Amino acid sequence: MGVVLEAFNAPTSIRIAARVVGWPFAWLGFKGDPSLPPLLRALSAMGPAYVKFGQILSTRPDVVGDDLSHQLKVLQDRMPPFPRDVAIAAVEADLDIKVDEVFSEFSEPVAAASIAQVHRARLAETGQEVAVKVLRPNIERDFRRDFDAFYLAAWLIETLSPSSRRLRPRDVIEHFEGSVRGELDLRLESASASEFAASTKDDAGFRVPAMQWALSGRRIMTLDWAEGPSANALDAIDAAGHDRKVLGERVLGMFLKHALRDGFFHADMHQGNLKIGANGDVIALDFGIMGRLDEYTRRVYAEIIFGFIKKDYRRVAEVHFEAGYVPADQDIDEFASALRVVGEPIFGMPAGDISMGRVLSYLFEVTERFGMEARMELIHLQRTMVVVEGVSRSLYPQINMWEVARPVVEGYIKESIGPRALLRDLGRTARILSHFGPRLPQIAEDMLAHQAAQTASLEKTGKSPSKNFMWFVAGAAVAGAIAWISTHV
Repeated sequence: MGVVLEAFNAPTSIRIAARVVGWPFAWLGFKGDPSLPPLLRALSAMGPAYVKFGQILSTRPDVVGDDLSHQLKVLQDRMPPFPRDVAIAAVEADLDIKVDEVFSEFSEPVAAASIAQVHRARLAETGQEVAVKVLRPNIERDFRRDFDAFYLAAWLIETLSPSSRRLRPRDVIEHFEGSVRGELDLRLESASASEFAASTKDDAGFRVPAMQWALSGRRIMTLDWAEGPSANALDAIDAAGHDRKVLGERVLGMFLKHALRDGFFHADMHQGNLKIGANGDVIALDFGIMGRLDEYTRRVYAEIIFGFIKKDYRRVAEVHFEAGYVPADQDIDEFASALRVVGEPIFGMPAGDISMGRVLSYLFEVTERFGMEARMELIHLQRTMVVVEGVSRSLYPQINMWEVARPVVEGYIKESIGPRALLRDLGRTARILSHFGPRLPQIAEDMLAHQAAQTASLEKTGKSPSKNFMWFVAGAAVAGAIAWISTHV
């Protein structure tokens, strides 16, 4: 029914109704791969967005248990593949090439996930091995179906529970949809892979495969082949002699470094998207969902984490108020006390149970009491942190999140908060103001003409001229001086 409705561009409300009618049957597993266990079959039948949710849960054995976590790992890269000839046809159509002429080898699928599958291939001209990622057929339609259901669920939640509107369920779904849309156009993922490779090129122990731009398009993405076991192949990692403690700490430390230092981070770092190179490098794959944080949010996030590490709950409270996350009419001392309730039990846990993801989760509960509205960038960051923690813990269950985070956060704070950061900010401000330097004469002339007209009008009415012009002259003089200094000094 859904396909027919979409073929005729049915209105969203009609499509949503059709989805609601059909969804329970899919959930019961009447569709999906019968070779999968019941839960995995149900998730795969429900649609790719639900598979994404299962992938997130697969990284958290502390939440769903070891057995279920192990089952859900199948969703990361071992979903039922589509035929090789369908993939070849898609490559030839999207890139306008003949596969046999460009590739000397083109394998059966080596990994299949919810959105795309990967083939191992060899370039005919150079003999270089590459990975060719191909979107699943009709994947856009399938995601559209899932998000129809998600939006309906969000609307029902907001309607039946007015208190939930603070968490902005529909905005959360919209943010998730925007992230997924990036995965459905592999040109955007290719750009993200290239940018991520550039920003992390000097990070020892971390690697991003190089892009093959000439063999990439909207539905096809080609990049250098990355050899090594997946991060969920613990037996293979052990057999290769890697230190899993080092790897677990590296995964978490790199994520924090990318989020704080660059404001650009891999936001889908489950085990299926990470390989371990022969030299111990963590190799990132699948760049469809990337996260961005502006510099101010990064500073706020770093101060919140550092405040918890130092048990300085008053400072954590101040940061929330300074950032405007908590309304100014709330009591800062009460908020600091509530934060202590969040932090102290965490620090009383064994090292292996300490979780920054749990801290953020508890933090959201506390902020609800104090009227804080949900912020999409922090929710996105929290979701990614939950996944990254799960990966780090799967590699090394005794990992101490605070010990790994502390040097990264302290280093960022030294660079971004303090005298050097203040001077750097002033320099950036001067550079921005310098852009107005060539325009100041024209702006001044326009303001003079406007002021003259305003003065004439006021004189006719017998009122005193405004003093705004004098403030403008003073401001223009200061801006001009800063612009000259930034240009000549």
